[in-house]
Amino acid sequence: MPKSKVRKKTASAGPATRRTAVKVKGPSNSIYVVVMFGFMLAGLVWVLLYYLAGGKISWMSPLGAYNFLIASALAVIGLLMTMRWR
Repeated sequence: MPKSKVRKKTASAGPATRRTAVKVKGPSNSIYVVVMFGFMLAGLVWVLLYYLAGGKISWMSPLGAYNFLIASALAVIGLLMTMRWR
């Protein structure tokens, strides 16, 4: 039976991956977390107010469909803030 050939390693091949230490910052400030959850909660409250009492609130009824835009914007701001939360 024939023997298999032995492959030679090339001398120029270095390590496959190089890892460098990355400094990780500490946890987020508590005010940041409160503001982040505040935006998300404000978006939820805005939608609930519009559905439950939109016709009774004088300044909310003329906004019409913009109420959904405002509520979505508040919630999205809060969700975008979660990307920087540690």
